[in-house]
Amino acid sequence: MNLIKEVTELLVVGKDHPSFKAGDNITVYYRIIEGDKERVQPFRGDVIQRRGSGTTATFTVRKISNGVGVERVFPFFSPNIDKIEIHKVGKVRRARIFYQRDLSGKKARIAEKRQAVAPAAAKA
Repeated sequence: MNLIKEVTELLVVGKDHPSFKAGDNITVYYRIIEGDKERVQPFRGDVIQRRGSGTTATFTVRKISNGVGVERVFPFFSPNIDKIEIHKVGKVRRARIFYQRDLSGKKARIAEKRQAVAPAAAKA
């Protein structure tokens, strides 16, 4: 049991993804291996949930592609995730925003969280 715990801690420490939560708009750069070729495929959308803890943690990203909703579940500590970029920090009141599935158009927009900007240093 101690060996399993040590290996999982190494996996968790090895990843340096930015912190994000439900409602954030992110791009996941996922490495696709087809035969002997390898490419990186970006998947940009809104995070609708984060689930699990430790090495079994996953997150679900939803986007609209050609008018059809597409959801993809990514293991948080997958070796195939190249990088994660955060574009917008969403302002939502729930950890799982499955109600997005029923919305379309302007109703499906997630309000952006306003970031406080530090005032410029006073010149002497």
